[in-house]
Amino acid sequence: MLFLYVVLLLSCAALVVAGVLEQRRHYAALAQIPTRVLVNGIRGKSSITRLCAGALRGGGLVTVAKTTGTAARFIHPDATEEPVYRKLGIANVVEQIGIVRRAAAYRPDALVIECMAVMPALQEINQEKLIRSTIGVLCNVREDHLAEMGPTLDDVARSLSRSMPVGGVCVTAERERLHLLKEEAAKRRCRLIVVDPESVTDEELRGFSWFTFKENVAIALAVAGLLGVDRATALRGMWDAPPDPGVLSVERYRTPDGKRLRFANVFAANDPESTLMNVRQLEELGAIRRPLNVVINCRPDRVERNGQMGAIVPDLAPQRVFLIGHPTRSAHDGIPSEWASGRVVDLGGDRRDGQELTRAILAELGPDSSLVAVGNIHGQGELFLEHLGKLPSDDGDEPVAVAHPPEPEPYSWVGPLNGRRRRPHLSSPSPSPNPAPSLSSAAPADAPYPPTRNPL
Repeated sequence: MLFLYVVLLLSCAALVVAGVLEQRRHYAALAQIPTRVLVNGIRGKSSITRLCAGALRGGGLVTVAKTTGTAARFIHPDATEEPVYRKLGIANVVEQIGIVRRAAAYRPDALVIECMAVMPALQEINQEKLIRSTIGVLCNVREDHLAEMGPTLDDVARSLSRSMPVGGVCVTAERERLHLLKEEAAKRRCRLIVVDPESVTDEELRGFSWFTFKENVAIALAVAGLLGVDRATALRGMWDAPPDPGVLSVERYRTPDGKRLRFANVFAANDPESTLMNVRQLEELGAIRRPLNVVINCRPDRVERNGQMGAIVPDLAPQRVFLIGHPTRSAHDGIPSEWASGRVVDLGGDRRDGQELTRAILAELGPDSSLVAVGNIHGQGELFLEHLGKLPSDDGDEPVAVAHPPEPEPYSWVGPLNGRRRRPHLSSPSPSPNPAPSLSSAAPADAPYPPTRNPL
């Protein structure tokens, strides 16, 4: 018995020593990266990560980035990228240790990394132990992951604030719960910078060959400004940045019976507020048109979200609502009765054949219509996209100004996008004393925040 106790004691001691050595090695890797940007929030983190990395690359900074969204990617300083390998395909915050070690090998000026933690305690560990960011980004507070961070949006805001760097800087585009973010920033002696989306002009937004939001661009410009990259240079770098595989996109297809279809993949915006924002933007740009049809993909582990997607059906005002996945009843119950009657087509079931599912949806569409996919992509949603993508493209109408995102399967290199739209003219960088974008801050209005490339 004594022998077993000795073995247990020695094993515990070995684990403690190994843990201390691993921590020291990790902190040494972090020390080789002077600026670390941690992107957190509910929606748009992957796009903001890519925009920030592109802006810093455009300014000549050696920048490594890592996204976690639709398809986790490690992005090298030359903008080439590769998928993040995960054992058994399971995401774990511990993978950030390997990402930091790999990034440090480049001796970069900056690392831009997307927060992958959901639980409040893990978000704090991710910041304080794994990344120790010098610049934080808290893009927005939306209705998602309420079971882990809720139940209220105020709770979500406080949970996300755990990723704010103590004594550092945090950039946000959130407005409704800005007062809570200011309180949390003050507790951490963190300077909160609030960006104005309207500081990004429509002309600057047209420089992108893929859909993005002014909020995202304004945040990236603010981060670039803090690191000494002027606005014009940062925008050029963002225009050159490859989009995320889950970027908002619109495709045109011809069905086997000659129908014309505009399909918008809005799966990535899987909370109700972001979904409505995406669909409305696509309508305003003319990328999708009425009559509008909606596909809601349901998942058994997202029952609450299924109901939320059903509840926004009146705001979308579709001609038809197709329910796929399982359990579709959770989405059907969220649709008001006056909208459910005669408009809902239930094609639920987690074992339904993808080809049969796609054929059934296309049969219900009119000769020239739009179809929007919302909810969550996994499960039947992936099967539907796979079979829909086999349809021939419809090139007979005027082109839609949307870039086709890269394939979500592994690839090792992403080149510049072809067919990029003409970019707006920007003047050459000038030695302006304050090249940072238009910002408002939680600090006094006259408080200086000079650009710097040193650790903040």
